[in-house]
Amino acid sequence: MEHPIERRDPISGHWPAARDSGRRVFAHYMVGLTCDQQPEHWAHDIGAAKVAGIDGFALNVGSSDHWTSTQLDHAYGAAEDSGGFSLFLSFDMAAGCWSVPQVADLINRYQGSSAQMMVDGRPLVSTFEGPDWASNWPAVRNETGGICLIPDWSSLGPHGVGQRLDLIDGAFSWDAWPKPAQSKMTTVEDLLYKDNLQGKKYMMGVSPWFYTGKSNPNIILGRFPTPAKPGPDLPQWNKNWYCSSESLWHDRWKQVLEVMPDFVQIITWNDFGESSYICDASPAQVVKGAEKYVSGHSHTAFRAVLPYFIAAYKSGSAEIDWRGQDTAIAWYRTVPVRAQGHNGTVWGQGGTVSAAHGARDVVSVLAVTKGLACITIAIGDSRRVTFETTGRNPVSYFELPFDQHATGPVSLALNGRTAIGPEINAWCGHGKASLNAVAIHI
Repeated sequence: MEHPIERRDPISGHWPAARDSGRRVFAHYMVGLTCDQQPEHWAHDIGAAKVAGIDGFALNVGSSDHWTSTQLDHAYGAAEDSGGFSLFLSFDMAAGCWSVPQVADLINRYQGSSAQMMVDGRPLVSTFEGPDWASNWPAVRNETGGICLIPDWSSLGPHGVGQRLDLIDGAFSWDAWPKPAQSKMTTVEDLLYKDNLQGKKYMMGVSPWFYTGKSNPNIILGRFPTPAKPGPDLPQWNKNWYCSSESLWHDRWKQVLEVMPDFVQIITWNDFGESSYICDASPAQVVKGAEKYVSGHSHTAFRAVLPYFIAAYKSGSAEIDWRGQDTAIAWYRTVPVRAQGHNGTVWGQGGTVSAAHGARDVVSVLAVTKGLACITIAIGDSRRVTFETTGRNPVSYFELPFDQHATGPVSLALNGRTAIGPEINAWCGHGKASLNAVAIHI
């Protein structure tokens, strides 16, 4: 089956919305991090998301945050002013207790907004977990006049979700990272969801990175650090794991083009504490403790390749007439994993193997080009490699391994343009351990 070719609008420069396919790409936005956030911040984030080709935000809301209604008003107001950007509520069922009136009231408050994402004439609604709350959704439907419910009940797995099809209109999978002690994602879980949903809508999760861990205060004795007793960076959550992410952004988007789900949700826009963010730096949104591994670790560059992937996804084929600018991104850790204390960080959620056995020290490079191109990646003066794209496929992926002997700023060059990123250091001498990445782009 041939798919229509989508082209960038010559006046606006934007890629067209997928009116025929109905496919949309959203980003998961943590409203719980927005206390005192001003409308201008929402307008900035919406503008940045639109430039990347993202269609809207899934607004994660908790039951007890006093700023929820104020911030939702700001978000919907900014989206209405912007136009062409959709929002929908994602009720965080793991963050407090919700009542039926509370959920229904929020849905009713915003379902008339021009920015509300509608599916088949009904407001789209999602969740983070909450299968134990499932029996309440029929009452919510009655009080709201109907919704399109696509929850994340990933704790049930595809088969468990498939046993509750009478309550839902589709499912969203939070399964966006490799499992414990695994280096790569597969599409096995995605295909199981599609099979078990029996034609109902599937929303696929995609993420660039995952790390949340413990600090490593060092006592400097001479040249080398001696680790002191580690303390938790985020004491309010019992989390200390890293999911293999060296090639994840590339792998997962290629899998989107294989699976072709009804919707895609990027996890996340702004969850700094779990290192999965792709937004611009926003110190006010960084939970206390996470700044130790977030500061200086920009993820903005991950967005640079989204226009191609989203356009291809919406067209239904990777074979699109790509007219965008050649671009490349690189992401890496700034200290070799074995040169820093990992403080019990495990490899994958629920894993038992140390993350030091799974994390690979590489500079990952992802490029989108219209034809043959040479990409040079260098680490200081110690290591330099030039890769050549094939020209047969717009997407190219490369890796440059490094160790404690390869140090210095990272440079990325393409078509006469160069980007310089933070230095790779031989050891962690700034009082913290971090398996987070920094990303750069040209």
